[in-house]
Amino acid sequence: MKLRLLALLLLGTALAAGGAGVATTAQEPVATASAFGITVLVPGQAGGAAAVAGVPVGSPSSAADSFVYPADGSIVRTGALSASAAARTGGQPTANAVSDVLGVALFNGEITFDSAAGRAKTAGGAADTLGSAVANLVILGQPVGAAPNLRLALGDWGYLVTLEGSNETTATDARSSVTALHVTLTADHAGLPAGSEILVGRAEAATSVPPATTTTVTTPTTTQKTTTTTRRPPGPQKTTTAPLPKPPEPPSGRGVAKPIRPAPTDISAPLSPGGYVFPVYGPSSFTDTYGAPRAHVAWHHGEDIFGQLGAPILAVADGTVFSVGWNDVGGYRFWLRDRQGNQFYYAHLSAYSPLAVNGRDVRAGDVIGFLGNTGDAQGTPYHLHFEIHPVALLPMGYDGVVNPFAYLSAWRRLDDVSFAASRGWAPPVPANATAPRPGAFLLGSTDISSASGLEPGSLERALVAPVAAEGDGALLRR
Repeated sequence: MKLRLLALLLLGTALAAGGAGVATTAQEPVATASAFGITVLVPGQAGGAAAVAGVPVGSPSSAADSFVYPADGSIVRTGALSASAAARTGGQPTANAVSDVLGVALFNGEITFDSAAGRAKTAGGAADTLGSAVANLVILGQPVGAAPNLRLALGDWGYLVTLEGSNETTATDARSSVTALHVTLTADHAGLPAGSEILVGRAEAATSVPPATTTTVTTPTTTQKTTTTTRRPPGPQKTTTAPLPKPPEPPSGRGVAKPIRPAPTDISAPLSPGGYVFPVYGPSSFTDTYGAPRAHVAWHHGEDIFGQLGAPILAVADGTVFSVGWNDVGGYRFWLRDRQGNQFYYAHLSAYSPLAVNGRDVRAGDVIGFLGNTGDAQGTPYHLHFEIHPVALLPMGYDGVVNPFAYLSAWRRLDDVSFAASRGWAPPVPANATAPRPGAFLLGSTDISSASGLEPGSLERALVAPVAAEGDGALLRR
């Protein structure tokens, strides 16, 4: 009763008959991904499962607040569950699968662990399970460090394997799979028969790039054959075709109901093994105000990063932009979902870059907007309100956050240019200024959204570029 990898290959053929014929074999790149929060397999019985997602089979993303099996939770009891699958196709298809489970107790506490994370990724002909982990595993009262494919005996009634996974690559295919914790019973135990299995935090990803397609054309008046070889153009897709999530934020409006759940202060979550980028470019500062009282949302769900008006706001990771627009509390805001399914909330922007489009795929360091104080931050110092919603906590809605302070302190800061050197930089307007507002602004610098925040000197070159000539993209704003 093993879980099977989702189907990989997509094959299309066209045959024509008659005096003139065309035979074409068209093989497109394929990407599939699936994630399982938890699955209970019982011989001869229905078993159970929670937080299951798959692409292209099934639906991406998933959610659950808890899971018990059976109804009394004597075999399995968990907290928040989530799953996220992202499969893309193109010249170089990529597939990612993520699953997270929190607070797990098996067999009335004989096996416990704080969290399980499954991570599977295939891209560019490579496969990996980096980021998979089991935190604070305790087996029969003894703490155990989880390691890849570590097998441990469970008395005389079974065994478990931690981080059970494999990565396979060939000239055309890449496959990756991992199960954070896999329990198998070899004898009856706690009401389950021998042969039962419990799989927690499973993720699977696969990509296939078939060889070049071949087309043969034969005419009725000649036996000459013409053979052509074609390949799909390389390069990533510009936008995502996966459904965009609904942002886990309070409704737009000042009169929203305050949540009764207090701020969680003892939760952390691994986001991914890859590096993240600090979200504000240039000089900035922040302190730990997570959980502090707030008027419209009861307590502060993130951190405020203070900086100069108009400082570029950067994508913290490769991902997809969504929910771009106005919210009465957040002002001009947007959300970013990374490749692992984690979500990041940016609020109080003064403006957006052309990359701020729902469904747009962006890279870490891309400029998405500019720092301000819109929404309920009007009248306060210019700052970015920033939240982290790990994929495992998404079932909790707006309260499914972690304290961003430690993450922000660890992420790479990008500061290779002084804004004082830029002719187009606009300093903050003093609070006691009495001059009338200007009727128009002429933007004399080239658009910096095409510059990468990770490329040294890139923003500086864009900021000091020659003023655009008339008809060459210069903008007049009212």
